[in-house]
Amino acid sequence: MGTLTEFLSNAVNYIKLVGVSDIIDIAIVAFVIYKLIGFIKKTNLMHVFKGLVVILVVLWLSGVLKLTMINWLLKNIVELGLIALVIIFHPELRRFLEKVGSSRITGIFGGEYKALNVETAITQTVLACADLSRTRTGALIIFERDNQLAEPISTGTLLNADVTAELMKNIFFVKAPLHDGAVIIKNGRIAAAGCMLPMSGNMNLSRDLGMRHRAGIGVSEKSDAVAVIVSEETGAISVAVDGMLKRHLSSETVETLLRKELVPITEGKSKNKLLRIFKGDKNG
Repeated sequence: MGTLTEFLSNAVNYIKLVGVSDIIDIAIVAFVIYKLIGFIKKTNLMHVFKGLVVILVVLWLSGVLKLTMINWLLKNIVELGLIALVIIFHPELRRFLEKVGSSRITGIFGGEYKALNVETAITQTVLACADLSRTRTGALIIFERDNQLAEPISTGTLLNADVTAELMKNIFFVKAPLHDGAVIIKNGRIAAAGCMLPMSGNMNLSRDLGMRHRAGIGVSEKSDAVAVIVSEETGAISVAVDGMLKRHLSSETVETLLRKELVPITEGKSKNKLLRIFKGDKNG
C-alpha cells in the first residue's frame, strides 16, 4: 500500500512540473507520429516498418543480455538499412514531401476543407458523368483539396466558371478543343480546363488503364486531390483517391464517395441548419 501511495505521490509531482510548452511539445510529437503512421499505412512501408520494429527489439534485447556479436551486427544492419530505405522508397518519400510542401497551413494541421458551392459542384459533376458515361465520352475531373494544384492549372485554359453539367459536357465533347485535358475544380468552381497532369509511377497498374486513368491516379498520388474518370472505351466511371482507383461505379456511389471526401460533416450540418433558419423552421 505504501508503494502505491508513493507512486501516486510521485506521479502528482511530475504532473505539477508539466508546463504549457511541455503540453505543446507532446501534442506536436503525437501529431507527427499519427501522420507518420497514416502515411506508412497508405504505402508499401507497412511490412518494412514491422520488420524494422522486430530488428530494433532484438537489438535492444541483445544489449540487455550482453550479446556483443549480435548487438554489433544488428547496429551495422540498422545503419545501412536506413540508407537503403531512403533509396528503395524514394518515390514514396518524394510524394510525401511534395504533399507537405504544397499544402496550405490549415491542410497540414488538419483544418477542415471549406470551399464555396462544393455540394452543387458534386451534384453537377455526377449528372455530367452519368450523361458522359451513356455516350461513352471520356472525361477527367479533378477536385482540389488542401494541396494546391497551381502547376497543373497553369497548363490549361483558365475559366473560373460555375460548375454545371452542360458546361462539363461541352468541355469534354469529342470535337471540343479542351476535351483531351483535365478539368480542375477549385473551391467549387471550374478553375481551368484542358490541364495536363502527372502520370502515375505505379508499375502494378492494370494494363487496360488508359492515359486518363493513369493521370487521375497520378494526381491523387502526388496530392490529396480527388479524381473522377469516365472511360472513353467502356463508359465506366471511376474515382481515384490517395493513389487508389475504384472502378465501375454507379452515379449514386460516385456521389456518395465525393460527398464523403469533399464535404465535411460539420459543414454539412451547419449548412442545413442555416437553410432551416432562412426557411423559418422554428423546430431547427
